Amino acid sequence: MAPATTSELTTIPAVVSRSGGPLKGEDSLADAIMPAPGAPTGHDILVDVKAVSVNPVDVKIRAGAGGPTDDRVLGWDASGIVLAVGDAVTGYQVGDEVYYAGALGRPGTYAKWHLVDERIVGRKPATLTHAEAAALPLTTITAWEALFDKLKLDASSTGTLLVLGAAGGVGSIMIQLAKALTGVKVIATASRDESRAWVSELGADAMVDHSAADFEEQVLREAPGGVDYVFSPQSKGRMPFFVAVTRPFGQIVAIDDEKDLDFMALKGKSISWHWEFMFARPMHGWDLEAQRELLDKASELIDAGALRTTLTKTYSPIDADQLRKAHADVETGHAVGKIVVAAES
Repeated sequence: MAPATTSELTTIPAVVSRSGGPLKGEDSLADAIMPAPGAPTGHDILVDVKAVSVNPVDVKIRAGAGGPTDDRVLGWDASGIVLAVGDAVTGYQVGDEVYYAGALGRPGTYAKWHLVDERIVGRKPATLTHAEAAALPLTTITAWEALFDKLKLDASSTGTLLVLGAAGGVGSIMIQLAKALTGVKVIATASRDESRAWVSELGADAMVDHSAADFEEQVLREAPGGVDYVFSPQSKGRMPFFVAVTRPFGQIVAIDDEKDLDFMALKGKSISWHWEFMFARPMHGWDLEAQRELLDKASELIDAGALRTTLTKTYSPIDADQLRKAHADVETGHAVGKIVVAAES
């Protein structure tokens, strides 16, 4: 059956957060019927959403809402098909398959149709299904910006990169990008058999157990004198560890929201600290095309066999029950790779 045209639907199904809070609340995630987005204008494209992935940001925003949220549509990863384009759009046309991570200040992707700025959208890898593609955008942008915009790594880079939380969404693609596009040795942290097998499969050169009492010693055995680069998804309480395992003039890039960090502890070794926030570009309208370019480059690498999807679990269809399951998985903090909810199984 051919998909409905934008003039045929005035309402669309969506999953909304009405009250936020714990998943056990009926309105934390609920099925809803909403007005369909209007025709795209400017740089916007209208996408028929085929799959979404659930990220920690989805869980954080849902759980952090303590009251009415006006039926907020969450979701910042999607893969789908272009239904219509705005008058300023030059990169896409109706029928194109795309993948992207959206913007915090706009309605999310847990809906049948979604408006997004073409300048932060990439062409879906031709070799992947929509579910496989939806696992990638947010984490790929985060890892890419961390490695190449913040740490300034390139094909000539050597040394050691310590990836904390390596089996998670960002770590899973960061390992692959570092091995495909740089010359660094990747030391991945993993504490369970499942996560160790996963990071090894993705190409990590060495593994250390972050739950072990001798975690610090394990890192220094792999990188005598200290690692050159550290990626941190969770920095709370780790500043002494960072100082101990990072070499003088080393660099750390973090993506969490920890506010109470002792940055002065880094001064003795002249260690640099970087924040990575992949929503910064769309939030401030800054160099938007850079996200499209990097997603397109990642798509090329995937189709060439240099990168692979990080999808490990798929739920279907896209409704409140299935998204609730995905949120529950992510909330455990032990999910390996990425969890996707697809329109069709």
